Amino acid sequence: MDRQLEPLFTPWKIGNLEIKNRIVLTSMGGTDLFGWMENNHFDKDGARFIMEVARNNAGLVLPGCQPVYNPMFGQWLHTNKKMYADLKKWMPEFHKTGAKLFVQLTAGFGRSFTISEMMEKLYSNKILRAASKPFMDLDKITASASPSPNRWSDKVPSRAMTKEEIQEFIDSFAKCAKLLQDAGVDGVEIHAVHEGYLLDQFTLKYVNHRTDEYGGSFENRYRFPVEIVKAIKEACGKDFPVSLRYSVVSKTKGFRRGALPGEEFEEAGRDMEESERAARYLQEAGYDMLNCDNGTYDAWYWAHPPIYMPENCNLEYVEHIREHVDIPVVCAGRMDPKVAAESIREGKIDGAGFARQFLADPEWVTKMMNGQPEEIRPCILCHNGCFNMAHYKGVPNDQDLYDSLHMSRCAVNAEMMQWDKHFIKKTDSPQDVAIIGGGIGGMETARVLKLRGHNPVIYEKTDRLGGTFIPASAESYKGKLRDLLKWYIRQMDELGIKVNYNYEVKTIAEFGDNPVVIATGSTPLVLKKVSGHEKMIEACEYLNGREVGETVAVIGGGLTGCEIAYELYLQGKKPVIVEMKNDLVPQKGVCLANSSYLREFFEWKKVPVYLETSLSEVQDDKIICTRKDGTKIEIECDSVISAVGYLPTPLATGKNKKAYLVGDCNKVGNLRSVIWNAYDVAMKI
Repeated sequence: MDRQLEPLFTPWKIGNLEIKNRIVLTSMGGTDLFGWMENNHFDKDGARFIMEVARNNAGLVLPGCQPVYNPMFGQWLHTNKKMYADLKKWMPEFHKTGAKLFVQLTAGFGRSFTISEMMEKLYSNKILRAASKPFMDLDKITASASPSPNRWSDKVPSRAMTKEEIQEFIDSFAKCAKLLQDAGVDGVEIHAVHEGYLLDQFTLKYVNHRTDEYGGSFENRYRFPVEIVKAIKEACGKDFPVSLRYSVVSKTKGFRRGALPGEEFEEAGRDMEESERAARYLQEAGYDMLNCDNGTYDAWYWAHPPIYMPENCNLEYVEHIREHVDIPVVCAGRMDPKVAAESIREGKIDGAGFARQFLADPEWVTKMMNGQPEEIRPCILCHNGCFNMAHYKGVPNDQDLYDSLHMSRCAVNAEMMQWDKHFIKKTDSPQDVAIIGGGIGGMETARVLKLRGHNPVIYEKTDRLGGTFIPASAESYKGKLRDLLKWYIRQMDELGIKVNYNYEVKTIAEFGDNPVVIATGSTPLVLKKVSGHEKMIEACEYLNGREVGETVAVIGGGLTGCEIAYELYLQGKKPVIVEMKNDLVPQKGVCLANSSYLREFFEWKKVPVYLETSLSEVQDDKIICTRKDGTKIEIECDSVISAVGYLPTPLATGKNKKAYLVGDCNKVGNLRSVIWNAYDVAMKI
């Protein structure tokens, strides 16, 4: 193990409880022990994930947040005694790992509850609203400190919670904590004065306008989380550890308006001065640890950092708050293990929180300890599999119900939380399998086939592996994507998979009746009806190194176009974005944490954005565009980049009944669709 990492593997204490090392798995929805958005029960998939993380040397493990009031079906968490009995039977096996377990309990979401189009219809129709109450009481689920707009929808506003409802939640927290203590759980974490969830909404002045004892003064705004910890301590004793998920500062300008790193703004939520006082106040109330980051759902990219956010983005804030409390403090949010280790060595934080990396590779801590960092499959911070709640103008949460009910899967690890669907099953009849195309789809297919016992051979028409993922990972801020590409290439070497470079397959007939996997990708859409379209630079051409001028028009405001515009700005260029639709990144599957960062970055930096505008003509020094109302505008520029989409380009399958299409040549998607589709195909052969 690298000696720089040694501080991560020293013991520490939360109250009287000793933890073997400083690595903390922080909670993710979908990794719950009592089920996620379903009838509460002891969840075997959640338990399998938690056990795997514990066996791979995490010190403190926190399953996904568990609502004390289940948003689905309205069940109170303390009422199902059987699942606590099942948990008690499971705990001895967990404790054999040497890890400790805190179960995270949440009061819920309030105005941050993710509203879908279906929920809008349920709420807007009085008859449907009444009929749906037994399984989804949106009026209760979305209730907040005060009447306020939902983060995702204008059609489902939040009402104020009653004092009776608040007390009901406090009582349930205490009952649940006692049941968990009796089941052998080492502690609980209260979720959360953090991320703009319900408890945080009570503390934030821009949300809480109450005039009773739960609003107004500092003490009143923090009363709800204070009464929760006091009730738990009364039920469980002062030595039972209670952690608090805590956002140091809100980084929020107001409803649906966040503040980016480096931006000057007026804080609408919790600023550092209030946070210093709040952290001490919460410690005095009885909390034994603060598990920290920053942000709210209005500034979601702080709590769920996309790849555009800097590494260790929350660390300086958490180190500062550590100076104002006497209890342990954990920092989470794009943490680099070596930077975390140094902060721990200097006594600036006590533990380092990691989440999504455990989905990409549950064994990553063990590999790090064994001095094998190159073996770690990296998280690329895409949120495509684990947290793909998308939102854009006029559309609430645009997420498939299946994704909503099955969170904490992983774009780069098809097996994660899909063990019944994706698993390595050894073949009884090994075959030679030709794979045409050495991009991510081709390499993932080859990897799984080899692990199953087949003999895959890749035919790649260029002199390197990677395909379109090479330009897709080229931007300066996409180091994690380049790490993933290196991981795949290393897998090909380690598994002994033969690669024929500079070999262009014209027809699959040369492989006879053997199985053939076609992974030939896609080709860019060309706007042939646009006069001067030949003057445009295709997105991949630019990403592969094609020079551009000072002012660059990017045609297409989807994720590819916005990421290119972001890179252009970082390189000192002057991007201009032209998009036909009414918002930037109007795409399903792109998490709001990712898309809101890009939208707000361009607004902050005054990058010109032309929405509901189409390209009509490209000239040498300008483009002519047409607005929705038919008016023409001219935009001066030195270069024009086309990022308007791609078309599948599969090689013909001919008469081969054992030919399979994988990735973008089958259907243009994202990395998740490519990798999961490749795994599916590899299981069929």
